[in-house]
Amino acid sequence: MTSHLNIMIRAVLCAVLSVCTLAASADDVIRLWEGTGVKARSVTLAPYRPAVNTSHMAIIVCPGGSYCWHDYKTEGVEVASWLRDNGITAFVLKYRVQGKFQYGSYWRYLFGGNQHPDMISDMQRAIQYVRENAARYGIDKVGVMGFSAGGHLAMSAAELASTDFLAFQGISHSVSLRPDFVAPIYPVVTFMGEETHRRSRRALLGEKGKNNIALRDSLSLERHVPSDCPPVFIVNCKDDPVVDYRNSMLLDSALTARGIDHKYIQYSSGKHGFGASRTKGSAECRQWKAEFIQWLRNHGLLK
Repeated sequence: MTSHLNIMIRAVLCAVLSVCTLAASADDVIRLWEGTGVKARSVTLAPYRPAVNTSHMAIIVCPGGSYCWHDYKTEGVEVASWLRDNGITAFVLKYRVQGKFQYGSYWRYLFGGNQHPDMISDMQRAIQYVRENAARYGIDKVGVMGFSAGGHLAMSAAELASTDFLAFQGISHSVSLRPDFVAPIYPVVTFMGEETHRRSRRALLGEKGKNNIALRDSLSLERHVPSDCPPVFIVNCKDDPVVDYRNSMLLDSALTARGIDHKYIQYSSGKHGFGASRTKGSAECRQWKAEFIQWLRNHGLLK
């Protein structure tokens, strides 16, 4: 009995230490809606600042998770740490999601839960915060990077920038909500065809919205690329078993048709969810990090 108790205590201590280590790796976490009428205490922005921000830019990182949860470690903390190691200030955004319990139970049928436009509102609030605190962080450019459903949210930031979702919450500001560049990595893109990632669609739009054709169309990224879309960097793998690889192809085609500056890299192997990991995915797909850094240099964003 004593042996089992000791094992349990050690396990709990290890879990607590792990959480504390992750928290300590970021600067003070910002609660984005604090002081407003929006009751969303779970929405946070965690800064990861390099010793010297040689790039004078920031990237807001959106972890994926089907709009149901966050892959906070692989697609959040590890990504932000890698960007910080390259002299880039990063912010990990924990935006509102449906929640595993709410998605898997009847809760969402009865109460709806978090759904559009909650997520894009959180995204715009993050951009507002970073731009309004640019002097504090020593930045003059703000990009957005997202993974899977977070990639959909990142690209939505570019496509929906002309709609001020913050105004609907009674929040006024004088900054641009348009990101300076976007990097959707193995992104969810469409909600209309057979390529649709249904779990993301259901979580984002809700039980009623998932069947609303107009709403599904409005959030299908390949259908609404604006003429002033910022530069875009896309990566995915053809063997992706989670989000149909054709999602990225649809976005690539739409950006090409609109004449938008972008780069699309499709790897043959790597599957899904590798983020900035040094071990997940494949040696081939892990090249995306070096490709992205070079892309930033080619656009004069990084020396």
